[in-house]
Amino acid sequence: MDSLLLFDAYGRYVDLDALRSEKSAPTITGVRQPLGDHPARGLTPRRLGQLLIEAEQGIADSYLELAEEMEEKDLHYAAVLSARKRAVSGLPITVESASSQLDDLRAAEIVEDFLTRDELREELFHIMDAVGKGYSVLEIIWETEADVWMPRRLAYRNPTFFEFDRLGEELLLRTSEGPERLDAYKYIIHKSTAKSGLAIRGGLARAAAWGYIFKNYTLKAWQMFLEVFGLPLRLGKYGQGASDKDKATLLRAVRDVASDAAAIIPDNMTMEFVSGTASGEGTNSFFTNAEYWDKQISKLVLGQTGTTDTGQYVGTSEAHQATQFDIEVSDAVQLAATLNRDLVRALVDLNLGPRPGRLYPKIRLAREKREDLTALVSQVCQLVPFGLRVEEATMRDKLGLPEPAEDERLLTAPAAQMGMPGAYPEMASAGRVTRQKEAANISAGRPGDGPRPAGSPSPEQRAGVTGASEAQPEENRSTIETDMEAREAGSNYESLVGAAMAKIYELAENCQSHDELKAAVLALVAKGGLNLDELGNDLAAKMFKSSLGGAGIL
Repeated sequence: MDSLLLFDAYGRYVDLDALRSEKSAPTITGVRQPLGDHPARGLTPRRLGQLLIEAEQGIADSYLELAEEMEEKDLHYAAVLSARKRAVSGLPITVESASSQLDDLRAAEIVEDFLTRDELREELFHIMDAVGKGYSVLEIIWETEADVWMPRRLAYRNPTFFEFDRLGEELLLRTSEGPERLDAYKYIIHKSTAKSGLAIRGGLARAAAWGYIFKNYTLKAWQMFLEVFGLPLRLGKYGQGASDKDKATLLRAVRDVASDAAAIIPDNMTMEFVSGTASGEGTNSFFTNAEYWDKQISKLVLGQTGTTDTGQYVGTSEAHQATQFDIEVSDAVQLAATLNRDLVRALVDLNLGPRPGRLYPKIRLAREKREDLTALVSQVCQLVPFGLRVEEATMRDKLGLPEPAEDERLLTAPAAQMGMPGAYPEMASAGRVTRQKEAANISAGRPGDGPRPAGSPSPEQRAGVTGASEAQPEENRSTIETDMEAREAGSNYESLVGAAMAKIYELAENCQSHDELKAAVLALVAKGGLNLDELGNDLAAKMFKSSLGGAGIL
């Protein structure tokens, strides 16, 4: 592999020797020091504005350190940002082969072997640090034993170790000799596109910083208020001829009373305690302001407040969860694209050589779709009697049911399972008897059933036609006779079997075989011309009537 010429996704030549050693580790001295200056201390709106402008101009250290401190000092921001990062880093990961050819399957297998590492989830969480800061960098520490290239670990690197070029596009490594271009196949660089524009301006921390500083002012004032809330006001009085020393003594005594609850003053001075109570809505203003900024942060990071606040209605909560899901999908797509570009391609090229036609396996991160099993079972139960073929193993996998052992006691349909064609001979016979009685009622014009249309043949006339074929059993002839009689009963036929069943019988008149009827029914369902729920109701009604007929009630 050392003799091959490799180029990364940006067209940069891959120097294999440069991949064998760490390049961007922190140092005690130099420009890549792990400790920062903590710019959040004494931060003012003016200073914050300067930090953001400096970051645009390429001096982003203070801004990135502030983004780090915000996650440590603002508990709400830390919670919602962590939730967004962990939602994506915890998604199921799959690998799709470029094709079914042996070489492509081998490439996919190499990627899958790497994804089985226990440390992967933590490494993906570090990559998602770009959501807050705009970009993140992980250095690939390669293991090259036995001529196999496999990442030993993905080392998180502080974003302050890097800087953008003057155009704000290419990321460079900061060194004592000046910024250097990054080695190909050595880094995973993830840029979060929460907004369009420069990568350094794409992180959420830039917008959250304003909410952080205003909320911080509120919390400080709130704490100062709570320190004296409920305490009486100490009022010291001094005489007209009091010296500066006397005034200082009295002031010190007044202050000491708050903490020591004891003080001494000269006898020519007086001290009064004025009780005060807070009233009105003003005492809640601190909480209201802090709550306001928490909600704005939730909207910024998660797109909604329904998953962080209580008191949401069901419909509102579902809408908020849908918004959060959209953001999760977007983050997952961006992360997968980064991994496919910076990791998958490197793994495949270093082990199997460059791919012809640039065909590489792809990593997918997506939440497993939850199938509506109730609807699936309902549809299968409704369509199987019409000839739909469904594998038992497939349904077991869908329902999560194992294959039963031979000696296990099995659940079976009860003997009273009514109207299932072919399930029990007596049930089929009962259904035929019922259909005969119903058709007879129609032809005889009995009350409630309506008259038989003029010109339509009677069961006896129809029997004369169908009876010409001696090959048909007597039982089958009776069934055909009553069904055809019902079909020719006009509008009364639909009232007998239901609108959904009527559509199927109408299809049957134009079909020459069972397979043709099955295909016609499935096509009608696909076009929306047949409602499966309505069909189920019709079938249930027919089953019930059949059972009553079999019991001699009808």
